[in-house]
Amino acid sequence: MLNNALLYLNTVKHLKLKQIMFRLYYSIIKIKVKTFQEAPLRKMSSDWLSPQLLQQSYCGNNEFIFLNRKGSEDSIKNNKLWKYNLHYFDFLNVHEPKVPFEECERLIESWIVKNKHSKGDAWEPYPTSLRVVNWIKWFSSGNSPSKESLLSLFSQVDYLNRHIEYHLLGNHLFANAKALIFSGSYFSGSNASRWLDTGLEILDKEIPEQILDDGANFELSPMYHHIILADMLDLVNLAQTYDLAALTKRVDSWKIVISRMLTYGNKMTHPDGDVSFFNDSALGIAPRYADLHRYASELGIEIIQDSPRESINGLELRFFKDSGYIAIESDSTKAILDVAKVGPDYIPGHAHADTLSFELSLFGQRIFVNSGTGEYGASEERLRQRKTAAHNTVDVDDLDSSEVWSGFRVARRAYPSKPTITQNTDGINVSCSHDGFTRLPGKVVHNRTWHFGQNKILIKDTLEGRYQKAFAHYHIHPDVEVSKEGSQISLITPNGKVISVEASQQIEVLETTWHPQFGITVSNRKLLVPVVDGHVEVSIRF
Repeated sequence: MLNNALLYLNTVKHLKLKQIMFRLYYSIIKIKVKTFQEAPLRKMSSDWLSPQLLQQSYCGNNEFIFLNRKGSEDSIKNNKLWKYNLHYFDFLNVHEPKVPFEECERLIESWIVKNKHSKGDAWEPYPTSLRVVNWIKWFSSGNSPSKESLLSLFSQVDYLNRHIEYHLLGNHLFANAKALIFSGSYFSGSNASRWLDTGLEILDKEIPEQILDDGANFELSPMYHHIILADMLDLVNLAQTYDLAALTKRVDSWKIVISRMLTYGNKMTHPDGDVSFFNDSALGIAPRYADLHRYASELGIEIIQDSPRESINGLELRFFKDSGYIAIESDSTKAILDVAKVGPDYIPGHAHADTLSFELSLFGQRIFVNSGTGEYGASEERLRQRKTAAHNTVDVDDLDSSEVWSGFRVARRAYPSKPTITQNTDGINVSCSHDGFTRLPGKVVHNRTWHFGQNKILIKDTLEGRYQKAFAHYHIHPDVEVSKEGSQISLITPNGKVISVEASQQIEVLETTWHPQFGITVSNRKLLVPVVDGHVEVSIRF
């Protein structure tokens, strides 16, 4: 009982007063759907550019595949995230394969009939926001809406405008604002003007809040970074489709933000073209970097190229100081180091206890991977995937660097020190510590140093303070073969490259699981190395 109370206290104390007040408000006030007799449209000034960003999820016969699970609205029970995806209507704007007009129209009309009242997942503000945008995109792509569809859409936007997620903030609020801006542009009249003004007022505050100066989305998830980047590109697309002064005067500043986001997204992407796994991040949810880059080019957005950086032994380093990630790369190496906070203090819902973790690709192949995100919700498995031991870092006395709990909550958090970065003829050194374990009786501080040299990486972990046991975890991509001979570990990539791993302590090879997508569990292995007398070193040679 006391522990639960402390978890709540250490979680709630970081919230903004606005979040608490609106949570109370929405628990008391029940917002109802209004009906309208007309939904006047605004004339488009140019065609909507409709890029291919996502895979088709509609399988025909009222069946969909979301989160790698195929089914229908009636057959999938007790899976909130699956239901959310059902109500997004992403499938409308996928062109390969394209769902016929008549089938799309039927599915829209079916949704209207089944969801007349503001109940259930369908009317929650986040899926409503995504559905509103998807309907407008589809209607703007040469698909004439029925009167019933327009009136329903108008009612949905009106409902959303009275149910903005100020209690959550973050990417949910961003999605709400985007939907209001789309609706205020698509429709005309006094309601539309209010929606447009409200959406723009929110984003004028949220863009500088949520998109850091180094280009990162402040929730520090590569997956959500791509989602917000796609949102920003859609806003520029909208401004080019509707000749509205309120939009066009913001376009230049939006494009600058997009360029920064593209640079960051590129550095946080592995050579295989997919996102890295820090915090809540998985494949198959957000658009891939290459597709976002192509979309930006189609919109005429100039991509700001990275200025050349000094190379040390063929290695280049980029430190994103606002977000707290470091990318180090060469022709054969791509390493991403996490020296970041878990996320914004008032909204760390997508955080994992992964401080001082890293991911590594060699010769184009992922080698060391964090365990990914296979599900949402409040299950034990969801919690396990968020724990420190599921990441390439050190846990102490079976505890996590940050107190992740439930599905989306964090109590006491690890705060990293400012990293020390040195570059010389010997290579690159990055050192950083965090205080996440100082809540333990032994007041443990974890310090990690990465050394990148010629075809080698040395990782040193030190623990200052008292503890009973501690382990460094190194999770290996499932496509990489693991061979152990004595004290030496050999990692063999699918193309035959051999990476040697040695440690100052005995290495144990354990079975575990990797979760590259929602609903996917892949068996893999990890190296477990004890931290003895406050010290352990692991060398990686290739």
